[in-house]
Amino acid sequence: MVTQYAELQDTVFRALADPTRRDILSLLRAGEQPVNTIARGFPVSRPAISKHLRLLLDAELVYERREGRNRLYQLNAKPLKSVDDWLEEYRTLWQGKLKDLKRYLEAAKKEEAKHGPHNR
Repeated sequence: MVTQYAELQDTVFRALADPTRRDILSLLRAGEQPVNTIARGFPVSRPAISKHLRLLLDAELVYERREGRNRLYQLNAKPLKSVDDWLEEYRTLWQGKLKDLKRYLEAAKKEEAKHGPHNR
C-alpha cells in the first residue's frame, strides 16, 4: 500500500524531473517572486509557467500567497529533505564502493612498486 508520504515523495520527484521547474526553484532561492517576474526569466508563455508553478505547489515545493491581484511564490525546501534521505542510501553505497576501489588501487600500486610494472 502506498502511503501519503510516498505519494508526496513521488510528486516531488516528478516536479524535480523538469529542468524549467528546477530553474524556477533556483530563482526562488533568492526570495519571494511574483509570477510575472518568474515568467520573464523563461522563454515560454506565462500560462506555461503557471502550469509549472501549479505542479510545484502540488509537490509542496513552493508556497503561494496572494497580494491584491498578484500571486507571489516562495520556495519551500522542506520536501527536498525526502529527496536527500532517499539519496543518502546511494551516497552510503557509493562511498563504500569508492573506499574499496581506493584500497584496491593502493594495493596494486604497492605491488607494482615491489615487482615492477610488467611482472605481475
